[in-house]
Amino acid sequence: MITNNLVSREITAEKLLGNPKYQGICYGGYRTNSRDIEPNVSEVKEDLKILAALNIKIIRTYNLHREEIVNVLKAITELKKENPKFEMYVMLGVWIDCKNAWTEIAPIHEEESQRNTIEIQKAVELSNLYPEIIKIISVGNEAMVKWATSYYVTPAIILKWVNHLQELKKSEQLPKNLWITSSDNYLSWGGGEEQYHTEDLNRLIKAVDYISLHSYPIHDERYFPEIWGIKENETNLSDKMKIDAAMLRARDYAISQYDGVVKYMKSIGEDKPVQIGETGWTTIDNLYYGDKGSKAADEYKAAQYYKLMREWSNKEKITCFYFEAFDENWKDGSNPLGSENHFGLINLQNQAKFALWDKVDKGIFSGLTRNGKPIVKTYNGDEKALWQDVKVPRLINQN
Repeated sequence: MITNNLVSREITAEKLLGNPKYQGICYGGYRTNSRDIEPNVSEVKEDLKILAALNIKIIRTYNLHREEIVNVLKAITELKKENPKFEMYVMLGVWIDCKNAWTEIAPIHEEESQRNTIEIQKAVELSNLYPEIIKIISVGNEAMVKWATSYYVTPAIILKWVNHLQELKKSEQLPKNLWITSSDNYLSWGGGEEQYHTEDLNRLIKAVDYISLHSYPIHDERYFPEIWGIKENETNLSDKMKIDAAMLRARDYAISQYDGVVKYMKSIGEDKPVQIGETGWTTIDNLYYGDKGSKAADEYKAAQYYKLMREWSNKEKITCFYFEAFDENWKDGSNPLGSENHFGLINLQNQAKFALWDKVDKGIFSGLTRNGKPIVKTYNGDEKALWQDVKVPRLINQN
C-alpha cells in the first residue's frame, strides 16, 4: 500500500504544473483589515478544506515575513494525517525588495534589501522540512516590473537568488525536484516593451525551471482604454451580450500577453513551460474600475473572467494560479471599497461570489465552514439583485 506521504513525495512540480487535475489558486487567509491578526492553524484548515472542495490542489503564498506560511504548512500536515486522501501543495513565495524599499529614503533599485537573505534562508529551511508539500519556490512577486516604484529590483538580483537555489539543488541541499521560478508581470518576462529585453533577463529565463507570469486586463484597461468597453457595432445588443463580448476581449488580451512572453522566450532560444502565476478580476471598486471609472468591477464580470480563464488554461494545459481565493481587506485598509480588497472568490462574510454560486447549488461546501459559519451566496442568491450592480462599460475610446 502506497501511503499519502509517499504519493506526496512522488508528485513533483513537473507533474503538477500544466495538469488540469491540479488546479491552482493564490491564497492569503487574513480576515481583518490588518496583517497583525494572522490566521491560525484552525482557520487555515477551514480555508484549505473549502479550496479542496473546489478541486484546488496547489496554493501560492507570497512571503515569509510572518507566521502565516508556517501555519499553512502545519495545517496541510494535520489535514493529511486526518484524511490520507487529502492533497495540497505549495508554491512558496519569497518576497524580494530593493534597498530602502518602503521607506522615506529613495529606493536604490540596483541594490537589494538585507531582508532578502533572510527570506531565502527561510525558504530553504521550510522546503527541506516539508518536501512533500512545497514543490515550487518563487523568488519575488512583481519584483522586476518598473511600475513597482517602491521596491522593484533589477533582474540581476532575482537571477542571483535563482542561481543560488539551483546550486543548492545540485549540491543536494534542496530537493532535486523542487522547481525554482520568479512570478512577475508579463512585461518583466519580455512580453512587451523593449526596455525589459536585457541580457540579465535572458539569463534569468535560462535559469528558472519555468516562467510564472501575471496578467491583469482589468488593470491594464485604465492605461490602454482601447482594450475595454463596447464597440459601436455592438450598441444594439442586450446589456448582457455587450458585457460578454467585452469579457471575451479581456480574456483574449490576457492570452496575447501570455503569447508575447512565449514568443520572447523562444526568440532567445529557450523552450520551457510558461504558467499563469496570477490573474484575476475585482468585484468592487470605488475608484478607477467601478461606477466612477471604467465600470469593470462587479460580480458578473468577475465570474465571466474566472470561467473564461479556467476554460482556456485547462484546454491549453496551463496552470492558472487565480487571484485569489478569499478577499483580504488588509490590502487597502484605509479604503474598504478599494479594488485590492475584493479579488477573492469568497468574501469576508463567508459568501461565495457569483463565480461560485453553482458550486453552492451543487452542495460542495456542505458541512464546511469559515469562521465557523457556512458558505452561502452573495445577494442571498438573488441574481436580479446582483444585476442592479452590473453596469455596461462605455463605448471604446469614449471619453
